[in-house]
Amino acid sequence: MKTAGATTALLFPICLAVLLTACGGGVGEPAVVKIAFESDRDGDSEIYLMNADGSGLTSLTDNSARDFAPACSPDGTRMAFVSTRDGDEEIYVMNADGSGQTNLTDNPAEDYHPVWSPDGTRIAFVSTRDGSWEIYVMNSDGSGLTRLTDNPAQDADPAWSPDGSRIAFVSRRDGSFEIYIMNADGSGQTRLTNNPAFDGYPAWSPDGSRIAFQSNRDGDSELYVMNADGSGQTNLTDNPTIDDTPAWSPDGTRIAFVSTRDGNLEIYVMNADGSGSTRLTDNPAADRDPAWSP
Repeated sequence: MKTAGATTALLFPICLAVLLTACGGGVGEPAVVKIAFESDRDGDSEIYLMNADGSGLTSLTDNSARDFAPACSPDGTRMAFVSTRDGDEEIYVMNADGSGQTNLTDNPAEDYHPVWSPDGTRIAFVSTRDGSWEIYVMNSDGSGLTRLTDNPAQDADPAWSPDGSRIAFVSRRDGSFEIYIMNADGSGQTRLTNNPAFDGYPAWSPDGSRIAFQSNRDGDSELYVMNADGSGQTNLTDNPTIDDTPAWSPDGTRIAFVSTRDGNLEIYVMNADGSGSTRLTDNPAADRDPAWSP
């Protein structure tokens, strides 16, 4: 879960997206899959875009504040993100090429972890505006704010199901960070995981049948997958470093994630069964916040 200065963030959503405007895909041309991510390689945290093989790096933001947590709209034309450029963490939206950066939220609390609804009309996010970490939803223009969770514990990491009917999230309401699921209106909140270790970063498979997540239950940070009802929890990675923030490819065959297995935070991709891990970024800075578009 991410708050300003937090070292174990729950909120580094990855954004691997089909961005036709930024990629040059036109009529009759195949869409080019791009990866939007956060990096501090230029001295401060900015949002970048690269090809899915790590080539073609382009900076989308450029200011001395922190820009992070990119989330691509389902149609690939816009990108929501978080910025501290106005003095606190706010949610912004920009065109897929980085133009038209606009503030959607404006309050002295922390607003972060934006995620688009599958139809592109709404954005779920986390805010501390009511005194604790809660999950909210708003229209994609920033209007129509509604709170979905309401308890003194920490609720974070919303992840919309592919059909838009449910939202997976993380909560500490039962003493440890566990993954829960609720209806898109906030009703029917149900716990999916149950152990004393940290479980977080839920990510739906494109067909809605499975949820990938990160857990510390085996002593270090690894990636797991489970059925959408919480059954069949299975380990996908196994190494003594940090693996976190899983995100499914649009066709469900691969999972992107962040790992420190080579010494610093880099973006990797692997097959959905955990095999075939490949590093996509390679530099001494921290690269994070990767997610695939639908």
